[in-house]
Amino acid sequence: MTPAELAEVVLSAAHAVFTERGLDRSTLPERTAVERPRNPEHGDYASTLALQLSKKVGVPPRELAAALAEQLGRAPGVKSVEIAGPGFLNIRLDAAAAGQLARVIVETGEEYGRSDRLAGEKINLEFVSANPTGPVHIGGVRWAAVGDALGRLLRATGAEVGTEYYFNDAGSQIDRFARSLLAVAKGEPAPEDGYGGAYIGEIAAEVQARRPDVLALDDAAAQEVFRVEGVTLMFDEIRSSLRDFGVEFDTYFNEKDLHDRGELELALHRLREQGRVFEADGATWLRTTDFGDDKDRVLRKSNGEWTYFAADCAYYLDKRERGFERVVIMLGADHHGYIGRMKAMAACFGDDPERNLEILIGQLVNLVRDGAPVRMSKRAGTVVTLEDLVDAIGVDAARYALARYSSDSPIDIDVELWTRAGNDNPVYYVQYVAARTASVSRNAAEVGLTRGDGDAFRPELLHHEKENELLKVLAEFPAVVATAAELRAPHRVARYLEELAGAYHRFFDSCRVLPRGDEEISDLNRARLWLNDATRVVIVNGLRLLGVSAPERM
Repeated sequence: MTPAELAEVVLSAAHAVFTERGLDRSTLPERTAVERPRNPEHGDYASTLALQLSKKVGVPPRELAAALAEQLGRAPGVKSVEIAGPGFLNIRLDAAAAGQLARVIVETGEEYGRSDRLAGEKINLEFVSANPTGPVHIGGVRWAAVGDALGRLLRATGAEVGTEYYFNDAGSQIDRFARSLLAVAKGEPAPEDGYGGAYIGEIAAEVQARRPDVLALDDAAAQEVFRVEGVTLMFDEIRSSLRDFGVEFDTYFNEKDLHDRGELELALHRLREQGRVFEADGATWLRTTDFGDDKDRVLRKSNGEWTYFAADCAYYLDKRERGFERVVIMLGADHHGYIGRMKAMAACFGDDPERNLEILIGQLVNLVRDGAPVRMSKRAGTVVTLEDLVDAIGVDAARYALARYSSDSPIDIDVELWTRAGNDNPVYYVQYVAARTASVSRNAAEVGLTRGDGDAFRPELLHHEKENELLKVLAEFPAVVATAAELRAPHRVARYLEELAGAYHRFFDSCRVLPRGDEEISDLNRARLWLNDATRVVIVNGLRLLGVSAPERM
């Protein structure tokens, strides 16, 4: 019996009690939930339904709890129900009902953990969006890991998700990039406000190989060649490095298209229709202070140039026009100031900024070796890049390490820790269980032990303390996935997997799956193989949500 199934049993018992007592059934919720008590002595699961309903129906909570307990006690699979405190229900399942979960998980396979909790939501998820003026730095890599995991989680809970990379190919930073390439190609130092690092020389040389005549052009024409060709080469490299990191986007959106298609004019027109645009000092402004921004924002300068904020407005409108009801944007630690203006901008369009726009801010990441920060990339010159991180600890460890912590907290990634083959390395600890469960299945096949069909499974034999503990943790996976998606918190999946790994190790040490020596294969061996294989299913499903592999051998 899964927690969701038990919750349905609790709700069904409540309906029966309310009918029997003539209580108002309209006060009953559409769904309820059960939780695993912190203290195992308090039972397998706990329900607070009696406490939630007592005031609504005018029945003392313990009295209502007693009626629910009596009704629940008759339900198949429920071993006992106790009342605790002011009206908590502590529920114990019989071994057969608890153990049946192993079969459910194995037979459900890849679908175990998925739900329709967010069905009907259409979400645009933008992350990374590094400017194509250099390799992806370690801060952007954090969003690559977290954003990709979040997209997987949202899809696993039924949302329709479009992942998006905003390709900023317009503006002054692109001009500085082009000037830097031209200067290096001419053998001159990069401009004071330009870009440095070995990659600038590499790209400049590649542009010259493509266009041998480029330095024969006048500076303005040559700079334009370096801008067009250099941005293309840089972005191709960014896409390739992200692909190698396991991250692909549904849409790569060019800022330049907003300008070329007249979308900034369209956004300005829509904002005028809402009555939020005004003219002052020769410039065109958006009155964002109407919605809590600290100052009004310029859309078009007095010289006729569009501002970055105008492009932000046009891009947001473009997403909404494509049918996305919720726009989620992941930004770096230096973008806190954007939240107020972006929320106000959404309100200026007539949207609900709390419903239609969500901005997540990620904190800093440091790569640490020998106790000291790794401060410079050999290639990028001033920052640690995606390639540096992957070279140091590998893709799996990098993705797991970046997704393991709440994105609103800064983290240090210790190279020694994340490359160590030991239980103190979290990704090794989890992946080892993936490999061990696969090894047990292989070894079982070699001695002729198979699970058999479902009818031969005897779940009531799984009554050992460590078997019960492992089953309880396995049962939590669907709720963990749903909560992680709703809270935008992939780190909850990582921490859950570590809890599951610990429960499996304790089960493995206490409950032998394979027969010893000449022992005959028993129903208990088969039941434990079901539990072993169920653990493998959940470990694989959980690691897949993080974009991390689940090896069969280590």
